[in-house]
Amino acid sequence: MSNKKKIFILTILVLISCGLSLFLGINKDNIGFFLPRRATKLLAILLSSYCIGYSTVSFQTITNNRILTPSVIGLDSLYMFVQTIIVYFFGSKTLSMMSGYTNYFLSICFMIFFSLILFLILFLKENRNLYFLILAGMIVGNLFGGLSTFMQVILDPNEFLVLQGKMFASFSNINEDLLFISVLIILALFIISIRDYNTLDVLSLGKEHSINLGVKYNSFVLKNLIIITVLISVSTALTGPITFLGILVASIARELMKTYKHTYRITCSVLIGCFALVFGQFLVEKVFRFTTTVSVIINFIGGVYFIYLILKEAKR
Repeated sequence: MSNKKKIFILTILVLISCGLSLFLGINKDNIGFFLPRRATKLLAILLSSYCIGYSTVSFQTITNNRILTPSVIGLDSLYMFVQTIIVYFFGSKTLSMMSGYTNYFLSICFMIFFSLILFLILFLKENRNLYFLILAGMIVGNLFGGLSTFMQVILDPNEFLVLQGKMFASFSNINEDLLFISVLIILALFIISIRDYNTLDVLSLGKEHSINLGVKYNSFVLKNLIIITVLISVSTALTGPITFLGILVASIARELMKTYKHTYRITCSVLIGCFALVFGQFLVEKVFRFTTTVSVIINFIGGVYFIYLILKEAKR
């Protein structure tokens, strides 16, 4: 089966799942209440799917590694560190009052600022390579995670309950104003990044080959790392962290799309991510009755698949 046919079938599956998510159980009496809320939830899922799908595929191409995801830079840990600091020093009421623009932009700015420092350290030194960035990100990410855990342990239980809602991604209560801002940011980055697909195809050959073929490696990688950081920051600040979704969708897309072309691989990753999140949200609402969140389901499946990938790579 050709790649175009696979994309077509995935698109049909996504459209069907989105249609069911929007209109299942809708009637003339409740359409005014349920439809706008479901549409908001669905748009947030589409945005998160694009952010995670594009970021993971392009990050794996840049690092030339099939297991790494942008989460190794430590953005998820930094997001939780910011939320924990707010509750620890100012109380849960402050976090609840900051659930709008303030918390959104504060989280994004901290994540982008932290990433830019890492990138500048990497690219201002001639003898640094990309794996230095990954190692530094993992170390600092673990530091943020450890500090967050320390503060969470000594928090008042009632304060911790408020903070716990920020630990997992949720699409049940999306701020529509933040969603509009996120659409504008992601649309702008989509227009910028879509021109880079062909260059990513060349970059998949490796650093030396891409430089020999005329790619300005350092500037291109820096540009894409910044785009990846902004996309992941926006997605995390809007819905919360989903650690293992990226590795899940990128790996499945690679298995389905037997091609080096990123147009197919990124599109496939986004479609798989959208289907996974819509199906996961359906399980949360209809099966688990909101006793869990979609990120718990995705992280469980993704974590098992990640272990499988590590064992598979170890046998090679």
